[in-house]
Amino acid sequence: MQTSSVTRDWILYSLLGLVIVLILLAMYQIDRQWLKLSDMQTALADQAQAVRELRGLAGSGALSAQTANPPSSQVAQAFQRAYAATKLADYARGDWSVEAFGTNLKTITPLISTDAYAANVQSYVQESLITRNPDTLAWEGLVAKNWTVSEDGLTISFDLRDDVSFSDGQPLTAEDVAFTFTFIMTDAIQAPRDRAYLEKIQSVKADGKDRVTFVFKEPYFEALSLAGGMNIMPKHFYEPYLKEPQKFNESKGLLLGSGPYRLADPKNWTPDQGSVELLRNERYWGDVQPAYNRILWKIIQNDSARLTTYRNGDIDSYSARPVEYRQLQNDAQIQGKSQSFEYMPPVVGYSYIGWNQIRGGKPTRFADKRVRQAMTYLTDTGRIIKDVFLGYAEPAVSPFGNASKQHAAALQPYQANLDKAKALLKEAGYEDRNKDGVLEDQAGQAFEFKLTYFQANEDTSRMVLLLKDLYAKAGVKLVPFPQEWPVMLENLDKKDFDAITLGWTSSIETDLYQAFHSSQAISKGDNFIGYQNPELDKLIDEARRTVDEAKRMPLWQQAERILYEDQPYTFLMRRKSLLFVDKRIHNLQMTKLGLNLGSLPLENYVPLAQQKYTQ
Repeated sequence: MQTSSVTRDWILYSLLGLVIVLILLAMYQIDRQWLKLSDMQTALADQAQAVRELRGLAGSGALSAQTANPPSSQVAQAFQRAYAATKLADYARGDWSVEAFGTNLKTITPLISTDAYAANVQSYVQESLITRNPDTLAWEGLVAKNWTVSEDGLTISFDLRDDVSFSDGQPLTAEDVAFTFTFIMTDAIQAPRDRAYLEKIQSVKADGKDRVTFVFKEPYFEALSLAGGMNIMPKHFYEPYLKEPQKFNESKGLLLGSGPYRLADPKNWTPDQGSVELLRNERYWGDVQPAYNRILWKIIQNDSARLTTYRNGDIDSYSARPVEYRQLQNDAQIQGKSQSFEYMPPVVGYSYIGWNQIRGGKPTRFADKRVRQAMTYLTDTGRIIKDVFLGYAEPAVSPFGNASKQHAAALQPYQANLDKAKALLKEAGYEDRNKDGVLEDQAGQAFEFKLTYFQANEDTSRMVLLLKDLYAKAGVKLVPFPQEWPVMLENLDKKDFDAITLGWTSSIETDLYQAFHSSQAISKGDNFIGYQNPELDKLIDEARRTVDEAKRMPLWQQAERILYEDQPYTFLMRRKSLLFVDKRIHNLQMTKLGLNLGSLPLENYVPLAQQKYTQ
């Protein structure tokens, strides 16, 4: 019994010793793993510091473009122009791009912003799946590396790059693309304009991490542009606002994306800051890194103040009024510091007077086509171009430019004709019944209306005063009604105006749906004048689903003839760009999309010797 007990004790001690040895070995192995982990962390920190140092050298111009960027063969087509800029002898990174907006921005949050200024800011921060080549106008991959279109044109699948991330470091995946569509199409989100654009899409689904598929309800002539051109919104950032849509709708600066620049605080920009400032996105995934450290827009609402600021070198460009441009051609100081550009942009927009046809749920005097035609005959566009814009413009016939395939060449601009205008107004029931020089309707109400316009635009102010005199000759009383930009936009959304003069941007092929289709005469829709024509609606719908260009263009031309007859707008003009740019900005080029300033932020730079801002 004693021998058996000793044996058991020996076995027990042996097992206990083995456990102790195993514990010691495990502790040794853990120590080795911690040492390896520590070494890895040190290496990663060293690499991060090296990257920061390299970026710092690149920003100062001390690092060559060859070192900072990959070989040309590894650069995607969308970055080739920017890559070529890095090969120029004086190329350097660093400095700031400093521009000015002529009005304060109401919001820069995507979807709820409605003006071109906010869209300009967003273009630096958010990106789309594809982009147009400015030389050929062909589509090229950006976030997407390739895509396929089904034979019936109803399904488009995009394969995404696997190295794209948002500026906060989160990877961009197909889920973000699908989420963007879901977010826009959520009724509680204040995005009626964008929903109208995307209504032809039936579904957007992520097929794994790097593939997304768009399915359309019916053929659409701009299906690829619609799907590929949608700015991608990070799901992790914007999804919480689906639970608090009003918080999103009332926001001023919720802006995050995958682009080359970012807001320092993507949630808290406000209009009272008096400027918009973007920082270089140090995590930018693109094959070419942005040159400027910062992009800054100052808010300078007065034209003269902007010119003085440009003259002093505190902004990099100045878009001149015609009268200024002519004078500045003989200004030695401006000519000595500037590159000047006088050109008609290839996709130039147009200005117009919009006649509000429904106000407070009731038809206005402008609901009568004869009245609108009369107002166009009274609007001497030729004189406006000559006297106010000094010939630096051309008359607009419709939303389609004169060189567009959409334009019916036989249509010519309305010519000023006082007699025709008076005859149309009389036919519509307007006469000077009390002999006070102002027309009255049959109920004795004077033909008097307010023309809303942006108060800080001096040329528009001059035009409105000229129109006041022209209209008075026919007994129509125009009351100038200048407003601040945010107030104008608010009243536009509410349809709370008599008439308004504004401008639309344009594109390679202009879709009439947003501004003129009856379905868009809704709250905060872009048909804010309440214009409705069922015949035009049918033509717009048919043109949009006609993929064959040869069959589509005649449809657009028929639609244009209806607009020409109905005159929902008095189409005014297309203006030339009259631009001075500081000589320190290099690599300015004209493309088929216009001057590569601002819209292509990776192509411009400031040589090291001319840089002014160090951070």
